[in-house]
Amino acid sequence: KRSICISTSGLRGCFDRNGHDHAGTAQKACGLQHRCRGKRKDHRAFLKAERMAVMTKIIDGKAISMQIKEEIKKEAASLKEQGKNVTLAVIQVGDNPASCVYVRNKKKGCEYIGIGSLSYELKEETTQEELLSLIRELNAREDVNGILVQLPLPAHIDEDTVIREIDPKKDVDGFHPQSVGALCIGQPGFVSCTPAGIIELLKRSGVSLEGKECVILGRSNIVGKPMALLMLRENATVTIAHSRTKNLAEVTKRADILIVAIGKPKMITREYVKEGAVVIDVGINRDQNNKLCGDVDFDDVAPLCSAITPVPGGVGPMTIAMLLNNCMESVRK
Repeated sequence: KRSICISTSGLRGCFDRNGHDHAGTAQKACGLQHRCRGKRKDHRAFLKAERMAVMTKIIDGKAISMQIKEEIKKEAASLKEQGKNVTLAVIQVGDNPASCVYVRNKKKGCEYIGIGSLSYELKEETTQEELLSLIRELNAREDVNGILVQLPLPAHIDEDTVIREIDPKKDVDGFHPQSVGALCIGQPGFVSCTPAGIIELLKRSGVSLEGKECVILGRSNIVGKPMALLMLRENATVTIAHSRTKNLAEVTKRADILIVAIGKPKMITREYVKEGAVVIDVGINRDQNNKLCGDVDFDDVAPLCSAITPVPGGVGPMTIAMLLNNCMESVRK
């Protein structure tokens, strides 16, 4: 009976060119070793967990989103040379702190790739009719290619009414019923940015989608439902699970690709994930220490996965990249 210790010195922050996190491997393996010491079968489990952890690929959303931005930047420059300009109008009602951050990042994104942005920061007490009037004005402007209304809106404004007022040809968020309907029947149209970003993450990370069993945990109009439609478009076999799903862990453990968007910090642990699965964490939360975390318990789940997105730095950066891509799409059409 021998105890085993793996040194983590020299491995911190070490990633190979395929994105494999060897520092995390050693640290997780050492943690497991303390629980396994002196037990031969647990020793074997420890070695198996170590090998699995070495193979886990960390999907770098920041790097992939930057690739997309660089591609769009070149396209925007080419359009400018042809005398074509692209402009995004962003409307924010009230001063929700999270919304302020999102709007600021969208402006920075527009500036980086070289397209115009118009910002409308309206007071909290703005009436619904005043907001609708502004949208109609922007719908009519030929120099505005995309319109985005930052959600959530104040309680006295009906979000559905506002979304429906946006011209579907300028609906770069992909929320208008016409955009959703087009996606449903496989017609061209704007696609919700986060699900579109996840497809790009998977494809650009070399993950095959065709024929794979995909479980989507969450059924929101913004992520879950359009995500299911996009995965069907890629010929995956799709299951949507949610808070009322019975035997949830049995369902999610079938997944070759597990996409989690439930809004519950670190809810998904290793009991929900099969060995070798690809896990995409859409959640953005704060844990008990006020640190950003996802819906997936990363430290617990990562050693089981073939690939996983971190939080932050996974899905989040892709949303703005795909918004910018949708702005360009309005001109490509």
